[in-house]
Amino acid sequence: MNDLETFREQAHRVVEMMVEYFRNIEDFPVKAQVRPGEILDRLPHFPPEKSEEMDQILRDYGKKILPGMTHWQSPNFFAYFPANSSFPSVLAEMLTATLGAQCMIWETSPAAAELEERMMQWLIRMTGLPASWEGVIQDTASTATLVALLTAREKKTGYRINEEGYSGNEKFRVYASTETHSSIEKAVRIAGFGRKNLVKCLVRDDLSLDPSDLRQRIEADLRRGYTPLAVVGTLGTTSTTAIDPLEEIAAISRDYGLWLHIDAALAGSALILPEYRWMIRGIEEADSFVFNPHKWLFTNFDCSAYFVKDKEALIHTFEILPEYLKTPTRGQVNDYRDWGIPLGRRFRALKLWFVIRSFGVEGLQAMLREHLRLARWVSDQVDQDPLFERLAPVPLNTVTFRLRPSGRNEEELDPLNAALLEAVNRSGKAYFTHTRIKGKYAIRFMIGQTHTREHHVIAAWERIRRTALSLI
Repeated sequence: MNDLETFREQAHRVVEMMVEYFRNIEDFPVKAQVRPGEILDRLPHFPPEKSEEMDQILRDYGKKILPGMTHWQSPNFFAYFPANSSFPSVLAEMLTATLGAQCMIWETSPAAAELEERMMQWLIRMTGLPASWEGVIQDTASTATLVALLTAREKKTGYRINEEGYSGNEKFRVYASTETHSSIEKAVRIAGFGRKNLVKCLVRDDLSLDPSDLRQRIEADLRRGYTPLAVVGTLGTTSTTAIDPLEEIAAISRDYGLWLHIDAALAGSALILPEYRWMIRGIEEADSFVFNPHKWLFTNFDCSAYFVKDKEALIHTFEILPEYLKTPTRGQVNDYRDWGIPLGRRFRALKLWFVIRSFGVEGLQAMLREHLRLARWVSDQVDQDPLFERLAPVPLNTVTFRLRPSGRNEEELDPLNAALLEAVNRSGKAYFTHTRIKGKYAIRFMIGQTHTREHHVIAAWERIRRTALSLI
């Protein structure tokens, strides 16, 4: 097991399997075509007592595991938001696994800490975020949002709750739109605010947060003795990629002294395009911002870029210094374990470095612009086809629509569209997911996968249309 030459042979074989996987990925059903429990039934109930040969393990991987995988790296993956990869990112992940470093503080791997610092500076320059801000890599936007709300809580209370716990009199309120991601509610729960203290504001016709409703709800809470604490604005909501009006929300946050956190998990990547910088007008008034290079910058999951205006508030919220973590370099360097929840940290900056250098900013911009162009093409097809109805604007790379043939009443449309989605996904040739928009069942056509090209999008739309005709 520890023989280096054997490892070399096995590693070469695994690399060949990786190459064949990417070469043949379009031959796999995009969505796993297995029933619940089917993979479990193929796996032994007890672990082996004796060592097993790697040849057998790899054969079982091909026979028992791959059939139960949904292939997120398929160019025919149009579901959810992407969890992207790319060849340079995969190579970096291989090296990260080889190093096996625990990058909790500068002393445990100086290069990891300093590369992370530089990558955050690169992203600030690439996206147009304020140059005075500082960043750190978190695992996900969900974690980053929790970090933001905990920091807001501690800064508001002079870091008292970390010391003493809740008194029961705080009555904090957090505001977001009805279209906000479920991770906001989870963060509110974990932070101890209580789900009922997440105030969901109305949205405008374009499904972005309505600033006038936000202001009215804050005023009403103040009259009732609540303490407004934070606002979460979203750039690129999950259902429709709606863009909350940051400049107006920022002004309201300033008026009431609220922490403003911006969740741009998907859409933040689009800020590398100068023509999309309008999304962050007013960003100087925000306190924190997160986006995920692992969504739309072709970097393996997990890699979430979290930026803050006041790093001292962040560090003061999370730092704990037991004797065994004291080092002579403390205060001279960034010890990123103080910038978030976990002590242990992976070397995530390496894959980001590989990706940005391999594609270059211009290469990344070209790929995003192509995805945006293809989304506009899909939107045009929906608008021009009398069988379909688009249900929301398309500011980015996701088109939401439904089948709406003439002569069908509203009660028939939800089950009809659910049947359409199920039939397309069951084909294995493409994978889509759904949402609800103003109560209506909608199919989401998301274009952002690394390897998706125009012919994949055209074929997917034609499949939707052919399947729709077979159902009506």
